[in-house]
Amino acid sequence: MKLIPTIEKNEIQKRISQVAEDISSDYAGRDLVMVGVLKGAFIFLADLARQLTLPLSIDFIQVSSYGDALESSGNITVKQDIGMDIQGRHALLVEDIIDTGATLSFLVERMKSRGAASVKTCVLVDKRERRKTGLKPDYTCHVIEKGFLVGYGLDYGERFRNLPDICRLIEQPGAGQDAL
Repeated sequence: MKLIPTIEKNEIQKRISQVAEDISSDYAGRDLVMVGVLKGAFIFLADLARQLTLPLSIDFIQVSSYGDALESSGNITVKQDIGMDIQGRHALLVEDIIDTGATLSFLVERMKSRGAASVKTCVLVDKRERRKTGLKPDYTCHVIEKGFLVGYGLDYGERFRNLPDICRLIEQPGAGQDAL
């Protein structure tokens, strides 16, 4: 496997600061609950939360649709649900990447069904090559058209989350697929 740097850590941090300004302004005076989608969003959520200038609560939900595969199975399983009541509160779903859009669409509907006053989405990476839903994130740090990405929380088989940059993962010829 080969890693090709795609978005450097300084660029990631700069964009997170800009998005945090927008979120802080948009949610001023509101009861905000950030809901991080585990495991991928934990690094992004931590950096984003520290940049926000308003009171907020944080919770997590863990879902799975990939497992160790390169493509989503399309079956979304809730592994760990949120623990707090979001009835009447403003939910901001924080996700590492939107790819097909199925998982984030599922989560938006789940938060709405629990009586959230509003539900918006914030993604580190909007990858559009395989989009299957019409969902457009409310806040996006980076747009990438295609490629299998790892680093800064994004993983492949639970590996590479700790990389400080976002990289494209390329499988070497003779090791299976030519490119992911």
